[in-house]
Amino acid sequence: MSIETDGLPKLDNIIFGEIEVLLAEKRTALASLRTGIAVFALPLSVLSALIATSRYYRIEKVMPLLLPLMLLNLGLVVLGTWLVFRSIHRIRHFEHRIKELSEKYRSLAEFIE
Repeated sequence: MSIETDGLPKLDNIIFGEIEVLLAEKRTALASLRTGIAVFALPLSVLSALIATSRYYRIEKVMPLLLPLMLLNLGLVVLGTWLVFRSIHRIRHFEHRIKELSEKYRSLAEFIE
């Protein structure tokens, strides 16, 4: 970080640092979004496998196993949905903050957009 003569860091470096942190947080939110989609897709693939193999078993006989599996799938769907919506909300927040910084400091806008 470059230092001016009065010992304070340049404003540009501080703003770039803040933008770097926001972009790092955005990458984390995107990773969380990817995880949420994967968690949401798992119950769908399990259910499709159960439907595809349904002619090989009777539902009455496998109900003690099927009921806990359905509850687990419901929990995974809820978790996946929560992760996706939370990630989208955070990504929008970070985008809004970066846009605010680029509007406030027009000299840095060309590097941001």
